[in-house]
Amino acid sequence: MTDYSKIDFSPLIEASADEVVTESYVRDVPLPSGGTLALITFDNGRDYTRPNTLGPRTLQALNQVLDSLTGRAASGEIQAVAITGKQFIFAAGADLSKVSTLATRENARLMAQYGHHVLGKLSTLGVPSFAFVNGLALGGAMEIALNCDYRTLDSSTAALAFPEVFLGIIPGWGGATLVPNLIGIENAIDIIVSNPLKNNRMLKPKQAKELGLFDEMFGSASFLEQSVAWADGVLNKRIKVSRPNEPGKLERLTKWPVAIKIARDTLRAKIGTAAKSPYVALDLLNAAKDNDRVRGFEREDEALAELISGDQFAASIYAFDLVQKRAKRPAGAPDKELAKKVEKVGIIGAGLMASQFALLFARKLRVPVVITDLDQARVDKGIGYIRGEIDKMLEKGRLSSDDANQVKALVTGTTDKSQFADCDWVIEAVFEEVSVKQQVFAEIEPIIAEDAILATNTSSLSVEEIGKNLAHPERLVGFHFFNPVAVMPLLEVVNAPETNETTLSTAMVIAKKLGKSAIITADRPGFVVNRLLAKVMGEAARALDEGTPMPVVEQALAPIGLPMGPFELIDLVGWKVAAHVQDTMVHAFPERFYASPNLHALAEISDPLVKTKMGKVEDLSKEAKKALTFGNTPVTAEVILKRVEDELANEIKIMLDEDVVHAAEDIDLGLILGAGWPFQAGGATPYLDRVGASERAFGSTFHTPKIGSVES
Repeated sequence: MTDYSKIDFSPLIEASADEVVTESYVRDVPLPSGGTLALITFDNGRDYTRPNTLGPRTLQALNQVLDSLTGRAASGEIQAVAITGKQFIFAAGADLSKVSTLATRENARLMAQYGHHVLGKLSTLGVPSFAFVNGLALGGAMEIALNCDYRTLDSSTAALAFPEVFLGIIPGWGGATLVPNLIGIENAIDIIVSNPLKNNRMLKPKQAKELGLFDEMFGSASFLEQSVAWADGVLNKRIKVSRPNEPGKLERLTKWPVAIKIARDTLRAKIGTAAKSPYVALDLLNAAKDNDRVRGFEREDEALAELISGDQFAASIYAFDLVQKRAKRPAGAPDKELAKKVEKVGIIGAGLMASQFALLFARKLRVPVVITDLDQARVDKGIGYIRGEIDKMLEKGRLSSDDANQVKALVTGTTDKSQFADCDWVIEAVFEEVSVKQQVFAEIEPIIAEDAILATNTSSLSVEEIGKNLAHPERLVGFHFFNPVAVMPLLEVVNAPETNETTLSTAMVIAKKLGKSAIITADRPGFVVNRLLAKVMGEAARALDEGTPMPVVEQALAPIGLPMGPFELIDLVGWKVAAHVQDTMVHAFPERFYASPNLHALAEISDPLVKTKMGKVEDLSKEAKKALTFGNTPVTAEVILKRVEDELANEIKIMLDEDVVHAAEDIDLGLILGAGWPFQAGGATPYLDRVGASERAFGSTFHTPKIGSVES
């Protein structure tokens, strides 16, 4: 058994000299029925934009306070201890900037052990301990609450989650041991493994309370006062705490192993086996059925030491920083003060994509939106779709009744383009053909004001070519959404040669208001994401054409950890769309992109793939096999993977040399948000550095030192 009190944690403390310390301030609060509750308040001295975080020196400060309170409890001075946070914020978990700089195996183990040492004292104070969670609580902050005997929650709390698996680690300060023994194994799998892998899904306060993570919930107006009164009731046995999801012996013997097996099989089917942390988390949850806190904490120590010192955590932190920081301050964005105010939006087209645009613009901007198409029937169909989607949001509680009515009223449809005259922003969503897009802009430009912005949603065509016949090409910008529009977080904003600063600034401001993360890309074929996906799809098609069996091709990229194989991706994008993008890239760069005759043949088949119930590709359909022509030089999965790696490294280097984007980080951000490039790979460029593809392709690396390498 590990005796944490005998471990020397000074190396960890000394390595954290620049930490922004979250102090643990203590004040005595009289209990209504007599006695004293010692209330600890976390506060880092910053405003609410800088959440409390839990680095080594913060733990050191809390440790000293808990030791003092243990003494006071022993002498009868206090009857309970409670812990809360500054306004709106309990704590945002471990200070990841500190964790990532301490990523040797020994430091990682010390970090885990120090958390267990300090937080474990919350259950051994000699008096009951309470967590009054008054706001945002993530990761280690949730584990502080779990280590307390009782927990209350503010009903307005913005975010509750265990995001560790999302970042390549596990809840290592008690979470993996305590959660399943508090709320049951199936619930624990959901919040510790499944939610992080669903774009880091958060828990709502009501949900967290119903699961049993918290014992009581109060409104924010008098949260602290009610929590103190509730604690007094618990202390005096006037209130009995019930935890209905706490597992019994039968669940541990029967349901536990079945739930773990199902979760493991589901993970393999959905994400493959490249990511380590989800499987380590499942191993810990499985072992937690022994309900042994001491052994459980030791298991967490070893798991955290292994993961923090490995390559996937460092890569995940790089990806996390891109999404949290770079995405919010896009490189090359003009001053937002230059942006034109948008008070009405026009959308050319009323098909599925255009209708999704209309719904998003109306919901997020709350300005009038008008859609148009060739005939009234198409317009009516588009309006019907939009209203149906609004009704679905209303049913699911995502829109209030008033909001739903407002959004419906904002969207209108017409075949009369003169109603676009007062639009400030007009975006097209028509067929992906230069001449078609040129035609619709030629029709609309004389109608709208000279300073109205025009946007094209092209996925790979030249924005400059689309706008070459415009009287004012400087007001045209590429605004490439990814499908489905409401879900995908990325926007590629294409800065064509004649696009002016006002147009570009307006596009970036609109992107932010729509809730999207935007990267600015030069007007080059395929921009960023589709240019690189065309490389992946082209190499997959090449291998198939050579005679490689479809299952081999589909599994070849599994070591990267991409969410789906290349043909599953093509099937999602659409075979005709994929073939069109491939044609665009081959036309632009015939010496570098592969033209597959089979890809066009597959686009003409209604059902070209055989898939599992989970949507994973098993093989080509019989119809597809008859329609295709195969070579007799099949290659191995290893060859396909190396080809893809080398081709991506070479193409990204060319893109950077051509100034398609400002830096490699923008390419990584685009692939993470637009193509599902996995966090644990850290974006494409760090991955390509680590596997040696950068050296093979151009004799150097994108990053020095290599991000995610153990030696870094």
